[in-house]
Amino acid sequence: MITILSGRPEEILRFRAGPWQFQQTFETPLKDLDRFVSTFLAPFSLRKGLLCSFEVVFEPEHLLELMANEGIVPENCYELNVCAQGQHGVKALLEAALHDWVDFIFVPTPDSFAICADHDEFTTFYTNSRPVLKSLCSELKQAGFEAVPGYERPEELY
Repeated sequence: MITILSGRPEEILRFRAGPWQFQQTFETPLKDLDRFVSTFLAPFSLRKGLLCSFEVVFEPEHLLELMANEGIVPENCYELNVCAQGQHGVKALLEAALHDWVDFIFVPTPDSFAICADHDEFTTFYTNSRPVLKSLCSELKQAGFEAVPGYERPEELY
């Protein structure tokens, strides 16, 4: 289930104010998003996920279609605050946002990792624990996805 939120959730505001210590960026594989998202979500059991867009370069067709399937028509498709319930909803939301080249921050519950993605086709994973990041990155690399060596997002996110 997908819902539109009236404003930025506290979890997103907290993360923006102090991004987690450990990060690794991967190239976003637009032609293999299903496998990419499935790979990084596999170790986690998520109850919900919060996604807030910060820049939408093109009309987000996939996000709009996803919301339309839930009977939702957002007032402003260029500034979205969305909550997805359950693993399936989170997966669908992330695939749609990544496909649409939306700049966004994503924080799930439980908060084992976070994502910052952009229209330059980079997806940065954040964790509070080096072993969690190492495990997540190892799974992605073993699946053939490309890390971006040495790339670090600035502390100020969007």
